[in-house]
Amino acid sequence: MTAALAPALDTADWQARRRAHEERVDAWLAPHLARRRSGVKHPVEDFLFTYYSHRPAQLRRWHPGAGVVLRDADPAEFGPDYRATTAGLTLDTDRVRGRRAESVTWIRTLLAATAGRPAHFGCFGMHEWAMVYRQTQDEVRHNAWPLRLSPAATAAVVEERGVRCSHFDAFRFFTPPARPLNLLTPTRESQHALEQPGCLHANMDLYKWAYKLCPLVPSELVADCFALAREIRALDMRASPYDLAGLGYPPVRVETPEGRAEYAAAQRGFAERAAVLRSRLLVALDGSAPAGDPA
Repeated sequence: MTAALAPALDTADWQARRRAHEERVDAWLAPHLARRRSGVKHPVEDFLFTYYSHRPAQLRRWHPGAGVVLRDADPAEFGPDYRATTAGLTLDTDRVRGRRAESVTWIRTLLAATAGRPAHFGCFGMHEWAMVYRQTQDEVRHNAWPLRLSPAATAAVVEERGVRCSHFDAFRFFTPPARPLNLLTPTRESQHALEQPGCLHANMDLYKWAYKLCPLVPSELVADCFALAREIRALDMRASPYDLAGLGYPPVRVETPEGRAEYAAAQRGFAERAAVLRSRLLVALDGSAPAGDPA
């Protein structure tokens, strides 16, 4: 579907939007790039740059989204996916959709299916525990940071609580002995059928779907999804078995009733915010309205 063209943005307006986006992103990028230059790793702050494939320069680059016209814009600045019109420069949505038809359809189907399901809040972050289940301190992924409990006590929590993970990209990192403990066996093929809007990782992945859809969706929306994913990652690791208090992340002790209540309350809040972003992505894809304004 070709998006209807919005009124053209004057040069000052679209350049101000671009500067605002770049300044917002720079605040996230600067600490990460400084750590990378120094060879310092951060298990929370670096995750979105190492787990996801979107490079810092790509996150910083501004696109207005489909249907937006930019007055006095240089085509060389924006690339071959843009075309000149009498009103100004705009994205050639037919070109982009034609090249990415299969991917766009897959992502849109996933977003709509997830949005149409009830949210579940009973996992209590056990996916992170299943990723270290029956491993020694040396074997765990973030082995520079200690576990809050002993390996035996960590395993006991997993066995007592059980695991109810519906997200394939979390499940695939479970240790082999943890996988049979999960209520489900998620696969990439079953992702459309299992993804649900209460899942922290499904909501974190809105960032992935947003950047994979760029430049059809505006960079402000990609950044909004990044901002939410960044907060979700902090909760994910605070509720994990790792002790990251020294980095400024006090634990959410999901092995206790109080910790589980704290986790579920935060999870609900993230789900509500993610629902708005998921809806904005679908609006941008369906071309029913320009989706360029930040939330």
